[in-house]
Amino acid sequence: MRLVIARCSVDYIGRLRAHLPLAVRLLMVKADGSVLIHSDGGSYKPLNWMSPPATLRITAPEDDDAETGVIETWNVQSTKTDDKLVISIYERFSETSHDLGVDPGLIKDGVEADLQRLLAEQITKLGDGFTLIRREYMTAIGPVDILARDAKGATVAIELKRRGDIDGVEQLTRYLELLNRDPLLAPVRGVFAAQQIKPQARVLAADRGIDCLTLDYDAMRGVDDSASRLF
Repeated sequence: MRLVIARCSVDYIGRLRAHLPLAVRLLMVKADGSVLIHSDGGSYKPLNWMSPPATLRITAPEDDDAETGVIETWNVQSTKTDDKLVISIYERFSETSHDLGVDPGLIKDGVEADLQRLLAEQITKLGDGFTLIRREYMTAIGPVDILARDAKGATVAIELKRRGDIDGVEQLTRYLELLNRDPLLAPVRGVFAAQQIKPQARVLAADRGIDCLTLDYDAMRGVDDSASRLF
């Protein structure tokens, strides 16, 4: 991972256009090809980014840009679309690189781990004819909670959360982008499953073509007799 603190401006060019004016920011270049731009605020989300696969090319600035103080230009080009991220560096304060090695992935808490096990055992909750391929299907960016096949034999990736929010949908989206590049699996569709799913997450999932499934943890464990409830 490469970390650069620099005074820069950023332009995103593609399906939409966005501009970040000149300011001091953290530029993060990951081994998977992604590039993220962070400020010293706004929680953990980057101000802008380019998802992998992408290529980074660093060049000398054009004459007009050099006259305004640009010392180098980063061109980050998506390899799947025409989207491009152009980072104009005016001043570099620090730079460091680290080899983080292979990450073991997120270790689920007790409930999420149990949800994964229970849904794998009760895979037909996703629909009649569903079969399990495997749990914790490893990809280059982490493990997919459950990989399954539907009644028509199509591949389905399932991401599990206790409480489903937008970040979980984004995580599943990244998995789907990667899995759909594998001709042995594609086409792969997604299911976002959780005990509770926020309305914003449902809207985003629908926009991405991802199905949502609400899970009753107690019923799946067999400790809640849903037939005896009045409501």
